[in-house]
Amino acid sequence: MLDNDERRARQEAHWLMKEFGAEAPLYAAMKAEKAIEQRDFGRCARWKRVLEILADNGPADLRRGAAAE
Repeated sequence: MLDNDERRARQEAHWLMKEFGAEAPLYAAMKAEKAIEQRDFGRCARWKRVLEILADNGPADLRRGAAAE
C-alpha cells in the first residue's frame, strides 16, 4: 500500500508523461528548481521523487501503476 506522498508523486509522473511525453523529466526538474528557490523543501522532495519515478519507469509502467491505484 502506498502512502499519500508516493501516490501523489506517481499521479504527477503519470500526468506529466501523458501531457509532455519525453519532456516530462524536464518539466519535473523545473518544478523542483522552483520549489528550491521558494525554500519549499517538501514540495521539492516530491518533485525529485517524480523525477526518480520517470527515470525508473517507462510509460507503460506508469499507466499500469496509475490503474492499480
